[in-house]
Amino acid sequence: MEFADSLELAADLPETLGPLVADIDGTLTDDNRAVDPRVFPVLRAWPAPVIIATGKAMPYPVALCEFLGLDVRVIAENGGVALAGRSGPVQYVGDREAAAAVVKEYQQQGYDLGWGDVDLVNRWRETEIAVSRDVPLDPLEAIATDHGLEVVDTGYAYHVKSSEQSKGKALSTMASDLDTTPKECVAIGDSVNDVSTFEVVGTSVAVANGDTAAKQAADYVTEAGFGEGFLEAVAWLAKRT
Repeated sequence: MEFADSLELAADLPETLGPLVADIDGTLTDDNRAVDPRVFPVLRAWPAPVIIATGKAMPYPVALCEFLGLDVRVIAENGGVALAGRSGPVQYVGDREAAAAVVKEYQQQGYDLGWGDVDLVNRWRETEIAVSRDVPLDPLEAIATDHGLEVVDTGYAYHVKSSEQSKGKALSTMASDLDTTPKECVAIGDSVNDVSTFEVVGTSVAVANGDTAAKQAADYVTEAGFGEGFLEAVAWLAKRT
């Protein structure tokens, strides 16, 4: 799809579409994790609230909303942090101290997080810790289990987090603040961390590059992947309305 086609798609979005819950990495991006600019006009033209739901720390989805001129409705850290608009409040679910204890023990066993000294991945995290997929998983999972936490592989990082936090739970909590219900929402994603969202929304789409869990949970799987798949998902949703 060319950029002009995405502009046309944005211009023709039905007003009856419900709120959109969109993942970032692997869904709005290309395979190099750069946001596909063709998704911008669609996000801006969406006729209902847009909720950016990601495993990233909160500053990333907030920045995306700010630069696109969208209201700041975000779910970050796999549901650990949620904000239904600029007036707040910010909602937190998770146990950062327990996650930090897992990391400390992991490092004491001779491993590191794999992000280098600056570690921009975790610098602003508040409820969980993300570990590079280039480091050993088995000892990380064993330590996390000992601390009552879980490790979720999103395809981009291993997330050490509480089982109580998920994108779906966060959406269910914030929906009332948006005068809607999860069943009125549509969701597009690519990973196991989107499954909880798919389970509570009315309609869900997984892009072609999605993992097995996401594809099995989705109502529809696109033929294209990444940002191209997102646009295909939007076109499919628009036709169904």
